[in-house]
Amino acid sequence: MPLVSTASIVDAARASGAGAPAFNVLHLETAEALVAASERAGVPLILQISENCVRYHGSLLPVLRATQALAEQSRTGISVHLDHVTDAALVREGVEAGVRSVMVDASALPYEENVAATAELTAWCHDRQVYVEAELGEVGGKDGVHAPGARTDPEEALAFVGATEVDALAVAVGSSHAMRERTAVLDKELIRALRGRLHVPLVLHGSSGVPDEELRAAVAAGMTKINISTHLVSVFTGEVRRVLGEQPELVDSRKYAAPAREAVAREAERLLGVLGAGAR
Repeated sequence: MPLVSTASIVDAARASGAGAPAFNVLHLETAEALVAASERAGVPLILQISENCVRYHGSLLPVLRATQALAEQSRTGISVHLDHVTDAALVREGVEAGVRSVMVDASALPYEENVAATAELTAWCHDRQVYVEAELGEVGGKDGVHAPGARTDPEEALAFVGATEVDALAVAVGSSHAMRERTAVLDKELIRALRGRLHVPLVLHGSSGVPDEELRAAVAAGMTKINISTHLVSVFTGEVRRVLGEQPELVDSRKYAAPAREAVAREAERLLGVLGAGAR
């Protein structure tokens, strides 16, 4: 079926009180695994391609075209989204290549510069009917706004959304990027406060470090789009290690990439259930 919009997936999840799953693509095997999970669960999924992923592949179009092709073959409805893009030229390249939703990431800039840069790109994207996610930020710290102690101020968030006219906002409520252990405890009271103040959907980054029960509680408190990458990457790598540990003589990468792909598909399908995606 044709690609669906990120907006439609997010809006449907928000209306039903479910989480909108947004899982990151690293390469063809992970894209295939995520599409398989979506089809097994029978629910839509947002496939995300980050700026780091583009750097790994050397350019946008090969990984984007492959991901779009897989999404178009799916029976469940999948969108393709550019994630954490700091380069305005990459945003424009993606939109010209058919991407209909992007995350504009100017969060490393001081507040006023973040607002200006985000507002400019958002206006450009909206002129082309492209959905825009963004985030507040703070200078300093490896994770910036997603350092464990960082918290988004509801009034500042409201001002930011008003000034930039973004369609969704990533907020800091206790998660952190690249966590390898699922131990984060989220600030559900703050999530409820943000949900009450903002008319746009809330996005949780760093969800890999959030255990199942906290993800459910975050969605119940008002979080909508749930981004997961590192956890699924760890599942893939762990399965590769297991297979090679048992069969160190293997040289054909397909022999260990295939079980790793299947492991990711199983875990991604499970996470769709955690997020309540089946309720849609």
